[in-house]
Amino acid sequence: MRIGSQWLLRGMILLELVCGGIVFAQGAPPQALLALSKRDHTLAIVDPTSLRVIAKAPVGPDPHEVIASSDGKIAYVSIYGGGRYHSLSVIDLVAQKSLPDIDTGALNGPHGLVFTGGKVWFTAEGAKAVARYDPASARFDWIMGTGQNRTHMLYVTPDEKKVYTTNVSSATVSILEYVELPPMGPPPGAQPAGAPPGPPPGAARRMDWNQTVISVGKGAEGFDVTPDGRELWTANALDGTISIVDLATKKVTSTLEAKIFDANRLKFTPDGRLAFISSLRGTDLVIYDTASRKAYKRIPIGHGAAGILMDPARKRVFVACTADDYVAVIDLKTLEVAGRVDVGGEPDGLAWAVTP
Repeated sequence: MRIGSQWLLRGMILLELVCGGIVFAQGAPPQALLALSKRDHTLAIVDPTSLRVIAKAPVGPDPHEVIASSDGKIAYVSIYGGGRYHSLSVIDLVAQKSLPDIDTGALNGPHGLVFTGGKVWFTAEGAKAVARYDPASARFDWIMGTGQNRTHMLYVTPDEKKVYTTNVSSATVSILEYVELPPMGPPPGAQPAGAPPGPPPGAARRMDWNQTVISVGKGAEGFDVTPDGRELWTANALDGTISIVDLATKKVTSTLEAKIFDANRLKFTPDGRLAFISSLRGTDLVIYDTASRKAYKRIPIGHGAAGILMDPARKRVFVACTADDYVAVIDLKTLEVAGRVDVGGEPDGLAWAVTP
């Protein structure tokens, strides 16, 4: 689909939303739930207390993931297209309207999103890379190739020195680390007579990114890092397993025969005690106990699910039930479905927008 067609489609959607009375003038709450509809090509802004949709804004075709800026004012949506499209939709959450897209150019197939350090980090599946966009300068200020197929989901540590990503078709996890390199200069013993050892005075520190590629299960996609930062768990869609990676040794320490086929997302509870796993074609949301590494409970939620978002303040979990056109609300105390939210057809990506 050409960019001109995208804008025509989005204009039609916006007209329909306004005429249908779906876009409201109500302001967003200090914390808002953001939910994407892949079928409607919209972003819904939801009050997490009342579970009412406050407003909707049009986004590009095939939206998959969403993230908000640290100040809760701007949302960014990856326009995926199976690795073909090359844009990020931008939404002003205060004015509740769409802004001009960010054209990612050759970084096609943007998918996984993280906002940290004032910048948008994203995977570019079609380019086999991870990139970073600086809204302040309107520039892409960092790109690193993984050399892996379908670089898909993303996690960036708060200090921005480590990046984790799953590479679905390569059945691998990439660990990207920002490290200091040895100083340049003559080797020991080769310095001129009387010169001090080491690099020349005033030489800048040499920094670079290193990649470690770890083989995991087939179809590795949804993953999360434990709250203590020690382990990475990835759900493997094709062989139904869960791979557990020790992040200190960068090795797989366990492979759980979970039998969760078409697994899509994996998220830990804030205390790290439980792991929630959704499946695109499974009828249940599967919960694992992280200590025993065994299945703890299954919650019937429909005919397939995708995005998972924790709500620590209210002890709930939101799950995008894509096949059934609603977002399920799971009570973390009872581990039962406590409600549903209609955000549009085929909901997928979920995120929080929080105003400091």
